[in-house]
Amino acid sequence: METLASFFRDGGIFMYFILATSIVGVAIIIERVIVLLYKSNVNADALWRELSKYIDEANIEKAGSICRASHAPLAAVLERGLSVHDQGERDIQSAVDEISLEVIPDIERRISYLSVIANVSTLLGLLGTIQGLIQAFTAIGSADPSQKAIVLTKGISIALYTTAFGLIVAIPMLVMYTILLSKAHRLVDEIDEFSVKLINMLVRNKSDRRTDGA
Repeated sequence: METLASFFRDGGIFMYFILATSIVGVAIIIERVIVLLYKSNVNADALWRELSKYIDEANIEKAGSICRASHAPLAAVLERGLSVHDQGERDIQSAVDEISLEVIPDIERRISYLSVIANVSTLLGLLGTIQGLIQAFTAIGSADPSQKAIVLTKGISIALYTTAFGLIVAIPMLVMYTILLSKAHRLVDEIDEFSVKLINMLVRNKSDRRTDGA
């Protein structure tokens, strides 16, 4: 703890600004990991195989109950499409589009902030570096000779510590930004893919039943 306290003390005031950005970033990462990797995560292929079996059997109620049992955005989109299965293709498409516009922003929410936080922490580290260098050069020119080495060392410490801490915060933020953004894109792609499959299957089955009835 003493080493950590010394690290922040020697790094100057910008260390605390960088720390504040890191706390915000970590909070966003934790919240997004819970949402994207747990609450929104579902085996899309397995869900579709199960749903398609009941849709082929015209057991729409059972297929809908399976979707309602999941909290995943994909399940919510498919359930909305199933709820209007007896209507025309355009109505089904409109229902699916409506719910997609509701759930997709929730998937992508706050992920872009991580990129901003990474950039801000790097820039704050740079500001600390400039502050430290100014302090160091000022010491060379105007400080008392007996204090010149101490002030120069302090200025260099600020320059190096803030740069290091800014990068320590920025690098993990960028890594998590990439991981979470990739996961969000995959969830959105699954919604697009399986909502189209659902619409096509409902329309095709409806057409087949009409043909059989004729």
